[in-house]
Amino acid sequence: MFYSDGKLQFPVTVETPDPFFARALQQAIGGVEGEIRVCMQYFFQAMGARGNPKFRDMLLNTATEEMGHIEMLATAVALNLEGAPVGIKDEITNDPVASAVLGGVNLKNILSSGLSAMPVDSDGVPFDMSHVYASGNIAADMTANISAESTGRVLAVRLYNMTTDPGMKQMLQFLIARDTMHQNQWLAALEELGGMTGAFPIPNSHPQSEEKTEFSYAFFSHKVGGQPAEGRWTAGRSIDGKGEFSVVASQPMGDVPNLAPARPRGGAQAEQVAMKPVR
Repeated sequence: MFYSDGKLQFPVTVETPDPFFARALQQAIGGVEGEIRVCMQYFFQAMGARGNPKFRDMLLNTATEEMGHIEMLATAVALNLEGAPVGIKDEITNDPVASAVLGGVNLKNILSSGLSAMPVDSDGVPFDMSHVYASGNIAADMTANISAESTGRVLAVRLYNMTTDPGMKQMLQFLIARDTMHQNQWLAALEELGGMTGAFPIPNSHPQSEEKTEFSYAFFSHKVGGQPAEGRWTAGRSIDGKGEFSVVASQPMGDVPNLAPARPRGGAQAEQVAMKPVR
């Protein structure tokens, strides 16, 4: 069960409404780097978190926090659209929809929501949950969360650099700070799970002795006539401490695929149905 007291997590103020920035803020709500994504990701990870209950507790707390971030950003979108000047609209037309185009407004914010935020990205594309990653493996989920918070922080920094409004800058600096915490939070969870040498490779429940160990730490080189650029991943001890990196020239180990003829009445050409497999 969740509760709300109706107040914002952090103050949201706009001195000079900016419809173009309102559109940009939509990416932080409904974009693949946005708050709907991480909110739903942490919720569904929590729903499937088995084992030590403290991980479920952590995920639910952070998912609930992200709901507050959506509320802040939605408020910021609405405030940036309220009475916002849209370029040269007064000189061109009295039609607010046509004028909005000149100001860079996402028309959905006018036509579908009445100058309010929507669960869409900056192009008006609805968020469809395809980037919500909840695997049921706590270490895999923590790793996915680090990536989510990293791209979210990148987006927040870009938005910060797009605006000169003091209120928007303060709000974004708060969100950037929370992204910093959450990146460290998920890294700390991975550390509790054993860190690089204990949690990896994921899942650590599968016996490595059963995999093709000769390929476990080999960097496949597909470069013709030379060696790949040297890096931490081409030589030395593996990050999980369980092997040694090496470079292997990639070679085909299988045969040319040999499929059976097409099925009769399957819509293929007669020549495909009659063709005999190559031996």
